[in-house]
Amino acid sequence: MILTNIDYVPSYEVTEVLDLVKGSTIRAKHVGKDLLAMFRQLVGGELKEYSEMINESRKISTAKMVAEAEKLGADAVINIRFTTSNVMQGAAEILVYGTAVKLNKK
Repeated sequence: MILTNIDYVPSYEVTEVLDLVKGSTIRAKHVGKDLLAMFRQLVGGELKEYSEMINESRKISTAKMVAEAEKLGADAVINIRFTTSNVMQGAAEILVYGTAVKLNKK
C-alpha cells in the first residue's frame, strides 16, 4: 500500500478513485504518566509521555485507515491528512484520512 500526502503518486496514474478512507483512535495515558507530565510541564522540556501517546495513536489510526483502503482493493491512499483534538484532560483523538485509489504504472 502506497501512502502519500500529495494528490498523486510519482510514476503512476490514478485510474479510479474509490472512496474517502479514515482511521481514528482516542488514547489516554494512565494517571502515573499524567502526573509525570504535569511535573515536567512545571520545569519545562518535552512531555515525552504525551509524545509517546500521540505517536502510538498515529500508528494505530494509520493502520485502521490502511485496513479500510485494503477492503476497497486500493493500491494507494493519497492526500493523507492528520488531525488531533482533545477529548478530555490527558486524552486525545487522532484522525487520519485520505483518498483510496487504484493505480497503473506509467
